Amino acid sequence: MATATKTKGQEKITALYCRLSVEDMKSTDEKANDSNSIKNQRDILLSYAKKRGFLHPEFFIDDGVSGTSFDRPGFQEMERRIEAGEVSTVIVKDLSRFGRNYIDSGQYTEILYPSLGVRFISIQENVDTASNTGTELMPINNIFNEWYAAQTSKKIRAVNQMKAANGKRVGSTVPFGYRKDPDDKEKWVVDEPAA
Repeated sequence: MATATKTKGQEKITALYCRLSVEDMKSTDEKANDSNSIKNQRDILLSYAKKRGFLHPEFFIDDGVSGTSFDRPGFQEMERRIEAGEVSTVIVKDLSRFGRNYIDSGQYTEILYPSLGVRFISIQENVDTASNTGTELMPINNIFNEWYAAQTSKKIRAVNQMKAANGKRVGSTVPFGYRKDPDDKEKWVVDEPAA
């Protein structure tokens, strides 16, 4: 069973980090606060933490944010709390949810966190820095995660170029004075009151 250590009279938290990029989003309900995948990540992380006795779990979430940069609001808040000495453990569903930048991912998990006494766990790859489990393959996994992000970006650009060449809309936002046609999401119609 995991124990929480204290910092300045307060027990440290277990940071449960979830991330989903716009490209990964599968939710069709635009009113939902979290996409289905974020909900699944939350459920997996909380279940893992409870079963293994990690105390004081708190979620840090970036929904609709790319993993190629670590300049993400949820991640930055978690980092602020780590640097303040408030976090004992960081748990992610898999390494790709943590980040898709090989160099920066390694910097955090292999240098910064150990130097601050923070344990890092990635459930899917069975990584646990406290027992040194799965850490030998972590750099290779991070390289593949970065490669995947680069390939996805190329594919999206190719699709957008093809759509533009065929006269189709490539932007996700509709300009003021127009709205999406309810019968055809590719078409815009004049929004009379706004126009």
